Amino acid sequence: MTIPRIATAVTALGVAGLVGWTGPASASISASRPPAPGLGRYLGQHPDWGACPSDAPELTKAGAECAKVRVPLDYAAPGGPSVEIAVSRIKAKDRAHRRGILLANPGGPGGAGLEYTALMRPAMKDAADRYDLIGFDPRFVGRSTPIHCGNGPKPADTHSRREAFEASVRNAKDTAERCYAHGNNAALLPHASSRNVARDMDLIRAVLGERKLSYYGISYGADLGAAYTQMFPRNADRIVIDSVTDPAKTQYENFQAAGPAQERGLSEWAVWTAERSAEYKLGGTPRQVRATVERISAQTDRGPLTLGEYKLHPSVLGLFLRQMVGLEENNDVLARSVQNLADAAAGRQVTPIPELAGWLGLFNDPSPELDNLFNSGNAFLCGDGGWPAGGWPSEPERYWRNIEAARPTQPVFAATANAIFPCPFWKTKPREPGVAVDNRVPLLLLQATRDNNVPYEGAVALHRRLRGSRMITADLRSHGVYGRGVDGLTPVPCADDAVNAYLRTGALPATDRTCAHPEERR
Repeated sequence: MTIPRIATAVTALGVAGLVGWTGPASASISASRPPAPGLGRYLGQHPDWGACPSDAPELTKAGAECAKVRVPLDYAAPGGPSVEIAVSRIKAKDRAHRRGILLANPGGPGGAGLEYTALMRPAMKDAADRYDLIGFDPRFVGRSTPIHCGNGPKPADTHSRREAFEASVRNAKDTAERCYAHGNNAALLPHASSRNVARDMDLIRAVLGERKLSYYGISYGADLGAAYTQMFPRNADRIVIDSVTDPAKTQYENFQAAGPAQERGLSEWAVWTAERSAEYKLGGTPRQVRATVERISAQTDRGPLTLGEYKLHPSVLGLFLRQMVGLEENNDVLARSVQNLADAAAGRQVTPIPELAGWLGLFNDPSPELDNLFNSGNAFLCGDGGWPAGGWPSEPERYWRNIEAARPTQPVFAATANAIFPCPFWKTKPREPGVAVDNRVPLLLLQATRDNNVPYEGAVALHRRLRGSRMITADLRSHGVYGRGVDGLTPVPCADDAVNAYLRTGALPATDRTCAHPEERR
C-alpha cells in the first residue's frame, strides 16, 4: 500500500516543493458557498460514473466506479482550457455512519493514484466503511490528461566519474528540451504544480457535493496534504500524512539531506549481512560488506557492468541501491543482488536474480508508462521550485562540486544524492511564490526514525509548523509507516490502530507517540 516502489526511486522520492497562490483562486471552492470567480461552470459537472479500466483489477474487485472530472488548466484563468482528472469511487458501506469522502495520494510526484484507495482499503479495516474512497490520478499523470516527453537516447557508456557526470548533464538538458517540444506540453508544463493539484482536489470535493474532504497521503502525497491544509483549512476534515520532507529545505537540499541517511541505511544492512556471512559470502564484518559495495560502485564508475542481456550504468546502480536500503525487508534481496553485482564486477557471466532483472529491464527498455512517471515527476519538481521558491542550482559545475565534496563521507550515494535534474534547463519557470506551511489544522503525521528517503528531522520540522498535529514515530528503517502489512511488510499495529481510530472517530491521540520496532514486540 505504500508508495509504488519504482516511483519512490525514479521520481522525487517524496521530495516535492509546494508553491503558493496569491490570487483569487486560493479561495475555497464550494457547492454551498459562492465559488471563486470563473469556476462556477465546473461545479455543474455530473461525473459519468461507469466501469473502471480493465488494467485496474483492484478497483474492479472492490466494486469501484470511475469517471473523469474536468478542471481548469490555469486557475488564474478558469475560463480558458481545461484538463481531465481520472477519479475512482468506492462507496461507503456504512451509509448510516457515512462521514464523507476520503482522497488519497501514493506519492511521487508522478505516482498514479486511481487504484490507490482500493489498495489501502484493507489497512483501513472498518474505518473504510464510513467513507466514499476517492482515488485519482493527479493532473498530467496516468489516465488524467498526461504528459509524455518521448524516450531519449540510450545511456552512453562512460569510463570515469567525470564522464558519467557530463553524460548526466547532457541527459538532463535533452530531457528538458524534449519535454517542452513534445505534443502540447508547452501549454501544459506551466501549470504543473502541487498547488494546482491541491486545487484540483478541492474542486473534486465540490463537484461531489461535499463540504469537506478527508485524506491520506504518503511521501510526496504527504507534502501535498500539508499544502491542502494551508490552502483550504476550512475544507480539511480528517487528514493523515505519512513520511514528509523538511519544509525549510528546497527540493535539491532535501535530496542532499538523504545522502548521509542512505549511507547509514547501507551500513545497517551491512551489519545484517555480515551476521549471515556463511549464506551470502560478502564479508564477515560490516566493514568488509560495505567495502564490497564500494568496490562495485567504483568499478561501475569506470565502465558499465554486464549482467546477462543488461548493462548497468552508475546512475541506475545508485538508484537501485537507494531503493533497496530504504526498507529493512529488502535486506535479503539486496544481499543476493550484491552477489550478482560482485560476480559481474569479477568478469563472470551472470544471470541476474528476478528482482534485479526487473529493475534493469525498466531502464534498458523504458515504456510509455515509465516516460509518464519520470517526466510528470520532472514537471512538478521543476514547476514547483521547492517549498520556498527556487532551489535548483543553475550552474552544472555546482552539482559536480557538491558530488565531489560529499564523496569522502558518502562513497556510495554522493552522486545520487547530489545528481543534476532537468530543472536547471527547464523551459518554464515556477509561476507562483512559495507557500509557508504554518497552521493549526488538526491532522495526524507519521514518520519512521530511520527513513533514509526523507529523513526524520524534516518531519519534526514540519510537525512544529503544523501546530494542530500529532506525530506518530515508528522505530524502523522504512519509507512509509501506515498499512505496511498490505504490502507484505511487517506491520506497525501501534501506528495502524492510531490512524484507523482517528479516521473512525476524528479524535487525535492525546499526545505524540512512539511505536516500538515491530520485532521488539515478539
